[in-house]
Amino acid sequence: MILLDTNALLWLELGHARSRPLARWAGRLYLSPATLLELQLLQEVGRLRFRGGFPGGLADDDRWLLDSPPADRWFTEALALSWTRDPFDRLLVAHARLRGFRLATGDGELFERLEPTSLLEL
Repeated sequence: MILLDTNALLWLELGHARSRPLARWAGRLYLSPATLLELQLLQEVGRLRFRGGFPGGLADDDRWLLDSPPADRWFTEALALSWTRDPFDRLLVAHARLRGFRLATGDGELFERLEPTSLLEL
């Protein structure tokens, strides 16, 4: 099972070449509520713009499922990830670890910090 980080979701949605490993993936893809929050914040600060406003429909797309781990366990897991100051990286890594998912990402820092078996490199 694969958890999409924010870039992975955007690349998949846009059909970007970096999403090819995901397009070939035959298993289930998951989306984190943390990704939806990050997209909203990126839109609010003007780094992203969506036609027709925030794409609330992303959570309902048939290509993936929205997964919501229990907040207490999720945030406790994130507390231990002191090697990053990016709150969304913390939440996404914690989410993937808690559920035993691989994290689909193009983030070089995550490649350096996490076990290769816990990642799908894009």
